[in-house]
Amino acid sequence: MFDWKKPTVQMLGRWQPWHEGHRALFERCVAKTGQVIIQVRDVQGASGGTGQDDNPFDWDVVCSNIEKGLNEYGYKRGSEYEIMLVPNVVNITYGRGVGYTFEEEVFDDSVNSISATKIRKKLRDEGKL
Repeated sequence: MFDWKKPTVQMLGRWQPWHEGHRALFERCVAKTGQVIIQVRDVQGASGGTGQDDNPFDWDVVCSNIEKGLNEYGYKRGSEYEIMLVPNVVNITYGRGVGYTFEEEVFDDSVNSISATKIRKKLRDEGKL
């Protein structure tokens, strides 16, 4: 069961759509503390910042995609992760070290080459979006 008081890794993103690169990142995150909060920026139909204007998926679709994608690998919502809707966060600012660690995960080209922009284009070309 997801424990709201247990140390947790935060993943913040648009997830437009959720893809295998996101899953790879999730697996690194869940390995750190055993649970992850996936925060979904509320960006459908809005700009998510510079170069992030293509946001066709709403909250329900994003949640469904995340759950389906993680369920395929045995992860269950409410256990290893929870999903939370958040505002269209475009800047994260903190004043001093207060117990948070900011980390960039680095992946090889097989993961880095996955692009939600290309996935959305393919979905449009196939008439699925």
